[in-house]
Amino acid sequence: MLGALSATALTLAVLVSGCGSSGGAYANANRPAAPISISISIAPGRIGVSPARVGAGPVLLLIANESGRTRDVTLRAAGGDRSCVAGDASSGPIAPQGAASMKLSLVQGTCEVRVADGGVPPARLVVGARRPSGQQDLLQP
Repeated sequence: MLGALSATALTLAVLVSGCGSSGGAYANANRPAAPISISISIAPGRIGVSPARVGAGPVLLLIANESGRTRDVTLRAAGGDRSCVAGDASSGPIAPQGAASMKLSLVQGTCEVRVADGGVPPARLVVGARRPSGQQDLLQP
């Protein structure tokens, strides 16, 4: 009887010790800011960017080629200013009346949104200070 009681106590002790924390601290790091969408439209003779001012963090560029030619959209530093992306970001060829998307993480700075061939003046995208964390936003990815 005493052996069965001690075996039961030992089993219970092992089960209880397996529950709870491991003693280490849990690093509850903040999530990045919620991604925002930036629309870029390429029309004959112009490029539109909306919104043209955003905070730094993850973005989804939605690009619509409304022109009659295949276009390649590039983000690069504006006039020697610090760029809002690391290096140049390029969409690749977008067919006439086609669309493309790019996921990027923008940093504070100013970018020019350009098409590969000349004739279309660049648009400006201004990236401000880092957007706040999405840690407390419900229903976010």
